[in-house]
Amino acid sequence: MNFTIKIWRQQNRNSKGKFVEYKINDISPDMSFLEMLDAVNSDLAKKGADIIAFDHDCREGICGSCGLYIDGRAHGPQRGVTTCELRMRHFKDGECIIIEPWRSKAFPVIKDLVVDRTAFERIIQAGGYVSVDTGCAPEASSIPIPKANAEDAMDAAACIGCGACVAACKNSSAMLFMSAKVSQLALLPQGHAERKQRVQKMVNQMDKDGFGLCSNTYACEKECPKKISVSHIARMNREFIRANFC
Repeated sequence: MNFTIKIWRQQNRNSKGKFVEYKINDISPDMSFLEMLDAVNSDLAKKGADIIAFDHDCREGICGSCGLYIDGRAHGPQRGVTTCELRMRHFKDGECIIIEPWRSKAFPVIKDLVVDRTAFERIIQAGGYVSVDTGCAPEASSIPIPKANAEDAMDAAACIGCGACVAACKNSSAMLFMSAKVSQLALLPQGHAERKQRVQKMVNQMDKDGFGLCSNTYACEKECPKKISVSHIARMNREFIRANFC
C-alpha cells in the first residue's frame, strides 16, 4: 500500500508549526499505524533528516500515550481502539492521511505530535486517590461490595488517560476523564471517606489547567478507545452538587 501523509511538524512549544507532506510506499496492510510512522522515520533517518517525534510505549492499547488526531478523529477512523491498535488496512491504498497532535490549551505541543499531558497528572494528584492509612494491604473480600457497583467501578477504571476525550471535545473538556476517576472511587466504600473534598479539588484543578466545560455533544464517549460512558459525567455532577450543597 502507498500513502501520502501530511504531518504536523513543530520544533518546540514556542515555535510555529506547519504541515509537511511525505510519501511512503510498500506499506503492509497488517502494519499498525505506529509501525507506518516508524517506516517514515526510518526513511528520514537514512536521509539525515529530523525524524518525527510521536509518543508511544506499550503499543498494546493499554497505556494511552500513543494518541494522535488522524483525519479529523481522535485515534483515527476505528471506534474503540487506540492509535497503536489501528491497522493500515483501515485506510484506502493511495489515500492522503492527515496527522495532528491533540489540540488543547491544556496540552501544549512539546514537539511535532508530542503534547504535554501533565495536566491530567495534576488532576489526579489533586484528589484522584484513596489516602486511608491501612498499614498492610487489606483482604480484598473484607468489605462487601454490590456486584453492580463493582462492575461500574471497573468500567470507570478502564480509562487510560489518553486525552482523546479532550481532543474530540469542541470545548477541550476533561470531564469524561475526570468523571471516570471520580466515579470509580465514589462507587466503592473505600472512596467514601474523601468523596467530598476529592471532587471539589479535582474540579478546581481542571478549571485551573484551562480545560473547558462539557456541552453534552457526546463526542468524548464516541472517540474514547475504552468506550467510557458519559453517565460517569452525570455521576460526577451529582457528587459535586452533594459536596457543595448537602
